[in-house]
Amino acid sequence: MFQGLEGRSAIVTGGATLIGAGVVRAMHAAGVKVTIADIDEAGGQALADSLGHGARFVRTDITDDGQVRACVAMAAERHGGVHFLVNLACSYLDQGFASPRADWLAAFNVNVASAVAMLQAVHPHMVAAGGGAVVNFTSISAHVAQTGRWLYPVGKAAMAQLTRSMAMDMAADGIRVNSVSPGWTWSAVMDRLSGGDRARTDRVAAPFHLLGRVGDPWEVAQVVLFLCSEHASFVTGADYAVDGGYGAMGPERAVAAIPQLME
Repeated sequence: MFQGLEGRSAIVTGGATLIGAGVVRAMHAAGVKVTIADIDEAGGQALADSLGHGARFVRTDITDDGQVRACVAMAAERHGGVHFLVNLACSYLDQGFASPRADWLAAFNVNVASAVAMLQAVHPHMVAAGGGAVVNFTSISAHVAQTGRWLYPVGKAAMAQLTRSMAMDMAADGIRVNSVSPGWTWSAVMDRLSGGDRARTDRVAAPFHLLGRVGDPWEVAQVVLFLCSEHASFVTGADYAVDGGYGAMGPERAVAAIPQLME
């Protein structure tokens, strides 16, 4: 059990997504009072209802500063402050090279600027609590080029840098800021693209991940819990790869290349 979580309050943006719900459930199980901030009203409310006491859904468009402030105010009032912020919500809007300016601005508004707006809103509450922890979601996409994708990888790379900038300027207030970079993780996108076929998804993912499969939301959630907990009290400005070895694998993948020359 991670120390320093029970009885604290957290806001998870994108909390109604599959990965977000994994984080919400793990936090709730650890005794954290969680506010689920999402535009998916049906999914967010269903998740909150399934968890019961200590979980609350607040429909929030994170690109609307008024709604951001209202969400934070409600979380602080209902749960006695805000101690943790998980910036998980994102946009997958991306047509690569063909993306018009409007798409770039829309994607950055969700993926980068809104994380700043959330931190600005929770900052006074974290200061009042004597400190806090922020976990931003970056991605393996922040570290490599991916065919046909420009907006999402660039936005996630910006989040990696933003995490370092946040950590620098929040340290004096006792607020630690870190990020997680998931590899392929079972999500709504993968569920939709594969027709719900998890086994097929694992087979496709296997060559790109040393552990030979996609990750589960709860596995990513465990690293988020660690970064919020007292166990990570000397960790800030760091990015944690939760990617099954994706980032460690080079272009030769997990296949011995030299022996192939002797065949």
